[in-house]
Amino acid sequence: MKSNIDKDLLREREKCTFDIQELVHIIDGGKDKTLMRKSIEDLVLSIKELKDEVPEDYLSHAEKYENAIRKGCILFDMYFYLTKNNTKLDNSPSNVYRIHEGILKQVNPFILHFGLFMPTIMSQASEEQQAKWLKKNSRMIGTYAQTELGHGSFLRGLETTATFDPEKDEFIINSPAITSYKFWPGGLGHTVNATIVMAQLYIKEKCLGTHLFLVQIRDFETHKPLPGIKVGEIGPKMSFNTANNGFLGFNNVRIPRENMLMKNSQVLRDGTYIKSKNAKLTYGSMVMLRVQIISDVAYEVARAVTIAVRYSAVRHQSLLKEGEPEPQVLDYVTQQHKLFISIASSHACRVVGQWVWKRYTKVIAQIGEGNLSELPELHALTCCLKAACSRDGLALVESCRLACGGHGYLLSSNLPNLYGIAAAAVTYEGEHTVVLLQTARFLAKAWNGAVNGKKLPPTLAFLADYCNKNVQSWSDCSEGIVEGFKAIAAGKLKAACDSIQAHLNKGRQFEDAWNLCSVQLIIASEAFARYLLCDIFWKETQNMVKSVSKNLAVVLQQLVELYLVYWALEKRGDLLMYTMISKDNIELLQARYEELLGLIRPNAVPLVDAFDIRDEILCSTLGSYDGRVYERLMEDASKSPLNKQDVHDSFHKYIKPLMIKHKL
Repeated sequence: MKSNIDKDLLREREKCTFDIQELVHIIDGGKDKTLMRKSIEDLVLSIKELKDEVPEDYLSHAEKYENAIRKGCILFDMYFYLTKNNTKLDNSPSNVYRIHEGILKQVNPFILHFGLFMPTIMSQASEEQQAKWLKKNSRMIGTYAQTELGHGSFLRGLETTATFDPEKDEFIINSPAITSYKFWPGGLGHTVNATIVMAQLYIKEKCLGTHLFLVQIRDFETHKPLPGIKVGEIGPKMSFNTANNGFLGFNNVRIPRENMLMKNSQVLRDGTYIKSKNAKLTYGSMVMLRVQIISDVAYEVARAVTIAVRYSAVRHQSLLKEGEPEPQVLDYVTQQHKLFISIASSHACRVVGQWVWKRYTKVIAQIGEGNLSELPELHALTCCLKAACSRDGLALVESCRLACGGHGYLLSSNLPNLYGIAAAAVTYEGEHTVVLLQTARFLAKAWNGAVNGKKLPPTLAFLADYCNKNVQSWSDCSEGIVEGFKAIAAGKLKAACDSIQAHLNKGRQFEDAWNLCSVQLIIASEAFARYLLCDIFWKETQNMVKSVSKNLAVVLQQLVELYLVYWALEKRGDLLMYTMISKDNIELLQARYEELLGLIRPNAVPLVDAFDIRDEILCSTLGSYDGRVYERLMEDASKSPLNKQDVHDSFHKYIKPLMIKHKL
C-alpha cells in the first residue's frame, strides 16, 4: 500500500519516464520468464519453514550449516517438483531461480550438485555413463573436485593420481602429498557422497595428463567416509560460509575403469589409451561457469545498487543551500557518480553475458559435430570477460557500500555479504591474473598472425588494421569511444609483443621473456576485455532499442552512453597515448558525463525497481521497496541476542569487579 511507502520513494517513482514492466521483461529475457520467475518466488516464499526465526548472522558456524542444509533440502524438493524430475537441466544464465539467494544468503551447500556435478556428467560422460549416473535412484549427491592445496588454476600441476590397474580393471586414486589434497569444492565437507575428481592419469607408469573420474566418497546409507577417504570442511571464510567447502584426500581408493568420464578420452580394458581430439574439452564445464559468472556479476551488482539507490533516496544529509531542508543524498552529484555507473554496468554485464552465452552454445554445438575451430577463441573470451566483469563487480559493490556510509557497514544492510560474494568471483573458476594470462597467449598468437597476414578470429580481425598504425583518429561520439578502446587494445597488445621480441633479441628464453612482460600482457588482456564490453554493450543495445518503446529506448541509450563515457574518462591516459583525443575532447567528455548523470537522476529509483528484486532476496534493512530504512534498522538491532538482557552477565563477572578493583 502506498501509505506504507516512504514519501521520498513515492516522489521518485512518480518521476519515472518509462514503462518499468517493459524493462523488467527485457532484463528477465522475456515476459514468459518474468511470469515464471514470479510464480517460483511466490511458491518458494509461501513455505513457512524457509523463514528464519533467528537472523542467520547470529548463528554459529555449525548452526549456519545445519540451517542451510535444512533449507537446501526443501529447495531440493521444490526444484524436483518444478522440473518434474527432468534430468535435462537448463544451464543458461537466468534470474528464474534467484530466489535461492534470499533463502540462503551465503550459498546453498547443494549448489555444485546442480551447477557443476550434473553438467559435467552431461558434457563429459559417454552416453552409457549418462544413462547410468543420471537415472533416478542413482543416490548420488555430488560436487566437482579440481583445486588442490598446492595448485588451483594451473591444472597441469595437479598432483592427485589415477593409476590404471589392468589386473583388476580399476583405477587407484591417490593423494601423494598434503599439497595434493583437494581443497575448496562446495558441499564437499559434509554434504555430498560423490564427486567428479580431476586427476593425473597413469598407465604403465606413464602420465597422460589430467582426466575426470567419478568417485564415491561416502556410504550411500550411513554417509560415513569410505575406506581410504579423508574428508572434512575447511572452515570460516570471508563469505560463502554455508557453501560447506571441503578438503579431500585419497589413500589407494579403487574405482571401476568405467568411472573415468569417457566422452572424449577413453581407457580400454587392455589399458589402451584413446586420446581426446582436444585436451581443452575436459575444461568445458569451466568455460560454461565463466560464462555464467558474467551474468551472476550483473545480478549481484543489481542487488547492491538497488539497496544503495533506494537508501540514497530516503537518506537526507547536510546542506546544499543555507535555509533549505537537507537534500536527499541522491541529489549530490558525487553520489550519482558512485551509483549510476553500477546501474549501467549491471546492464552491460547482463547484455555481454547473454552475447557470450550464445557464442558458447554455438561452439558447443560445433564441437558435437567435430568442429573445434572456435573453441580457443571462446576460451580466451570467457577468460578475460570473466576476469574484467568480476573485478568490476567487486569495485562496484564496494562503491555501493561506501555510498551508504556507516549503515552500509552493518551486516543487516547485506552489502558486506554481497561484497564477499563478489570477492569470491574474482578468484573461483580461474584466478584473475591467471585467466588474463591465458587470454594473453591467445592474443599474442593473434598479433603474430596479424603481422604475418594470416586470417584472424572474428573478435580479433581488427588487429590487421593496427599493425602499422601508431595512433587512431578521434570522434566525439559513442562509436568513436568504442573505436578508441579498440585502438587501446591493439596498442597495448603491440607494446607487449614488441617487449617480448626485444627480450628474445637479447638472447633470453621465450618463457623468461614472457614472464618479464607479464604485467604488460595482463594489461593488454584487460584492454581487450574493456573493448569487448564497450563494443558488445553498445552494438547489442542499438539492436535492442529498435524493438522497445521510445521512452525506454532513450533511457537505455543514456545508460550505455554513460558506461562508455565513464570508462573513456577512467582511461583518458590510454586514449591520449593511442588516439588523437585532445584536452578539449576530454573536457567535452566530462561535461557530457555530468549531463548524463542529470538525465538519469529522475529515473534512478525506477531503474533499480526494474531489476525487480524482491525484499526477500535483497535481505537488506536499507534497500526495501517501502524505504522504511530507520524502522528496519531498529527492528533488526532489537533482534541481537545481547538485547535479551537489560544487564548482561558479563557486567557482574568482569566489569563490576574491575570497577571495584580500580575504584572506578
